[in-house]
Amino acid sequence: MKNKWLKWILFFAPIAVIVAIDQLTKLWAVKSLMGRSAITIIPGALELTYVENTGMAFGLLQDSTIFFYIMTAVALAVIVYFVIRIPFEKKFLPLFILLSFIAGGAVGNLIDRVFRKYVVDFIYISLIKFPVFNVADIFVSLSCITLVIFLLFVYKDEDLKRIRVFGKRKKENKESE
Repeated sequence: MKNKWLKWILFFAPIAVIVAIDQLTKLWAVKSLMGRSAITIIPGALELTYVENTGMAFGLLQDSTIFFYIMTAVALAVIVYFVIRIPFEKKFLPLFILLSFIAGGAVGNLIDRVFRKYVVDFIYISLIKFPVFNVADIFVSLSCITLVIFLLFVYKDEDLKRIRVFGKRKKENKESE
Protein backbone atom coordinates (compact mmCIF):
# COMPACT_ATOMS: atom_id res chain seq x y z
CA MET A 1 0.00 0.00 0.00
CA LYS A 2 2.85 2.35 0.84
CA ASN A 3 4.30 1.91 -2.67
CA LYS A 4 0.92 2.66 -4.22
CA TRP A 5 0.76 6.08 -2.53
CA LEU A 6 4.38 6.80 -3.34
CA LYS A 7 3.76 5.96 -6.99
CA TRP A 8 0.91 8.49 -7.23
CA ILE A 9 2.81 11.15 -5.31
CA LEU A 10 5.75 10.71 -7.68
CA PHE A 11 3.35 10.98 -10.62
CA PHE A 12 1.45 14.07 -9.48
CA ALA A 13 4.35 16.04 -7.93
CA PRO A 14 6.13 16.70 -11.26
CA ILE A 15 2.78 17.58 -12.84
CA ALA A 16 2.17 20.18 -10.14
CA VAL A 17 5.66 21.64 -10.54
CA ILE A 18 5.39 21.77 -14.34
CA VAL A 19 1.96 23.41 -14.21
CA ALA A 20 3.20 25.97 -11.68
CA ILE A 21 6.28 26.87 -13.76
CA ASP A 22 4.21 26.97 -16.95
CA GLN A 23 1.47 29.16 -15.48
CA LEU A 24 3.92 31.51 -13.75
CA THR A 25 5.90 32.03 -16.96
CA LYS A 26 2.68 32.63 -18.90
CA LEU A 27 1.53 35.12 -16.27
CA TRP A 28 4.87 36.89 -16.63
CA ALA A 29 4.46 36.89 -20.43
CA VAL A 30 0.98 38.41 -20.18
CA LYS A 31 2.16 41.15 -17.81
CA SER A 32 5.51 41.87 -19.49
CA LEU A 33 5.05 41.12 -23.19
CA MET A 34 1.40 41.70 -24.11
CA GLY A 35 1.08 44.75 -26.36
CA ARG A 36 4.83 45.29 -26.49
CA SER A 37 7.62 44.60 -28.94
CA ALA A 38 9.55 41.35 -28.67
CA ILE A 39 12.45 41.17 -26.24
CA THR A 40 15.62 39.92 -27.87
CA ILE A 41 17.52 37.47 -25.68
CA ILE A 42 20.07 36.26 -28.24
CA PRO A 43 20.19 38.52 -31.34
CA GLY A 44 19.09 36.64 -34.44
CA ALA A 45 18.36 33.47 -32.44
CA LEU A 46 15.99 33.83 -29.47
CA GLU A 47 13.21 36.27 -28.65
CA LEU A 48 10.38 36.55 -26.17
CA THR A 49 7.16 37.68 -27.82
CA TYR A 50 3.50 37.46 -26.81
CA VAL A 51 1.16 35.29 -28.91
CA GLU A 52 -2.40 34.13 -28.22
CA ASN A 53 -2.67 30.71 -29.82
CA THR A 54 -6.17 29.29 -30.41
CA GLY A 55 -4.74 26.37 -32.35
CA MET A 56 -1.85 24.01 -31.94
CA ALA A 57 1.70 23.92 -33.26
CA PHE A 58 2.30 25.64 -36.59
CA GLY A 59 -1.11 27.35 -36.34
CA LEU A 60 -3.02 24.17 -37.13
CA LEU A 61 -6.66 23.71 -36.08
CA GLN A 62 -7.29 27.31 -35.09
CA ASP A 63 -10.38 27.86 -32.91
CA SER A 64 -10.94 24.13 -32.29
CA THR A 65 -11.31 24.47 -28.53
CA ILE A 66 -13.78 21.60 -28.04
CA PHE A 67 -11.50 19.31 -30.06
CA PHE A 68 -8.55 20.25 -27.82
CA TYR A 69 -10.60 19.58 -24.67
CA ILE A 70 -11.50 16.12 -25.95
CA MET A 71 -7.97 15.30 -27.14
CA THR A 72 -6.44 16.44 -23.85
CA ALA A 73 -8.94 14.37 -21.86
CA VAL A 74 -8.21 11.31 -24.01
CA ALA A 75 -4.44 11.84 -23.74
CA LEU A 76 -4.62 12.22 -19.95
CA ALA A 77 -6.83 9.12 -19.66
CA VAL A 78 -4.35 7.09 -21.73
CA ILE A 79 -1.46 8.36 -19.60
CA VAL A 80 -3.23 7.40 -16.36
CA TYR A 81 -4.12 4.00 -17.84
CA PHE A 82 -0.45 3.30 -18.54
CA VAL A 83 0.73 4.72 -15.21
CA ILE A 84 -1.60 2.25 -13.49
CA ARG A 85 -0.12 -0.60 -15.54
CA ILE A 86 3.56 0.31 -15.22
CA PRO A 87 5.26 -1.77 -12.53
CA PHE A 88 6.57 0.49 -9.79
CA GLU A 89 10.20 -0.51 -10.30
CA LYS A 90 13.44 1.38 -10.90
CA LYS A 91 13.62 0.03 -14.47
CA PHE A 92 10.39 1.77 -15.42
CA LEU A 93 11.05 5.07 -13.62
CA PRO A 94 12.09 6.94 -16.81
CA LEU A 95 8.89 5.86 -18.55
CA PHE A 96 6.88 6.87 -15.52
CA ILE A 97 8.56 10.31 -15.35
CA LEU A 98 8.13 10.95 -19.08
CA LEU A 99 4.40 10.26 -18.82
CA SER A 100 4.21 12.61 -15.85
CA PHE A 101 6.01 15.35 -17.83
CA ILE A 102 3.66 14.92 -20.81
CA ALA A 103 0.65 15.11 -18.49
CA GLY A 104 2.05 18.23 -16.82
CA GLY A 105 2.46 20.00 -20.14
CA ALA A 106 -0.99 18.93 -21.30
CA VAL A 107 -2.59 20.23 -18.10
CA GLY A 108 -0.67 23.52 -18.36
CA ASN A 109 -2.06 24.22 -21.82
CA LEU A 110 -5.51 22.91 -20.86
CA ILE A 111 -5.70 25.48 -18.05
CA ASP A 112 -5.08 28.23 -20.62
CA ARG A 113 -7.74 26.88 -22.96
CA VAL A 114 -10.33 26.62 -20.18
CA PHE A 115 -9.72 30.02 -18.57
CA ARG A 116 -8.44 32.13 -21.47
CA LYS A 117 -9.87 30.31 -24.53
CA TYR A 118 -6.35 30.39 -26.01
CA VAL A 119 -2.83 29.31 -25.05
CA VAL A 120 -0.22 31.92 -24.19
CA ASP A 121 2.96 31.34 -26.21
CA PHE A 122 6.02 33.53 -25.85
CA ILE A 123 9.29 31.75 -26.72
CA TYR A 124 10.43 32.30 -30.30
CA ILE A 125 13.52 30.77 -31.88
CA SER A 126 14.02 33.31 -34.63
CA LEU A 127 17.16 31.59 -35.94
CA ILE A 128 15.04 28.87 -37.53
CA LYS A 129 11.72 30.75 -37.52
CA PHE A 130 10.22 28.06 -35.28
CA PRO A 131 6.61 28.64 -34.17
CA VAL A 132 6.24 30.50 -30.87
CA PHE A 133 5.82 28.10 -27.93
CA ASN A 134 5.73 27.94 -24.12
CA VAL A 135 7.07 25.90 -21.19
CA ALA A 136 4.25 23.33 -21.37
CA ASP A 137 5.04 22.75 -25.06
CA ILE A 138 8.68 22.10 -24.18
CA PHE A 139 7.74 19.41 -21.67
CA VAL A 140 5.25 17.74 -24.02
CA SER A 141 7.50 17.83 -27.10
CA LEU A 142 10.79 16.78 -25.53
CA SER A 143 9.12 14.12 -23.39
CA CYS A 144 7.29 12.64 -26.38
CA ILE A 145 10.52 12.49 -28.38
CA THR A 146 12.38 10.92 -25.44
CA LEU A 147 9.51 8.47 -24.88
CA VAL A 148 9.71 7.26 -28.48
CA ILE A 149 13.49 6.84 -28.17
CA PHE A 150 13.07 4.84 -24.94
CA LEU A 151 10.35 2.65 -26.43
CA LEU A 152 12.43 1.96 -29.53
CA PHE A 153 15.91 1.59 -28.06
CA VAL A 154 15.85 1.14 -24.28
CA TYR A 155 12.91 -1.04 -23.36
CA LYS A 156 12.87 -4.56 -24.74
CA ASP A 157 9.81 -6.46 -25.92
CA GLU A 158 9.60 -8.37 -22.63
CA ASP A 159 9.56 -5.05 -20.72
CA LEU A 160 6.68 -3.76 -22.82
CA LYS A 161 4.83 -7.06 -22.45
CA ARG A 162 5.12 -6.70 -18.66
CA ILE A 163 3.39 -3.34 -18.90
CA ARG A 164 0.59 -4.77 -21.05
CA VAL A 165 -0.03 -7.77 -18.78
CA PHE A 166 0.76 -6.17 -15.43
CA GLY A 167 -2.83 -5.02 -14.94
CA LYS A 168 -4.19 -8.44 -15.97
CA ARG A 169 -1.95 -10.28 -13.51
CA LYS A 170 -2.99 -7.95 -10.74
CA LYS A 171 -6.67 -8.51 -11.54
CA GLU A 172 -6.21 -12.29 -11.76
CA ASN A 173 -4.51 -12.30 -8.33
CA LYS A 174 -7.45 -10.45 -6.78
CA GLU A 175 -9.95 -12.88 -8.36
CA SER A 176 -8.07 -15.92 -7.05
CA GLU A 177 -8.16 -14.62 -3.45
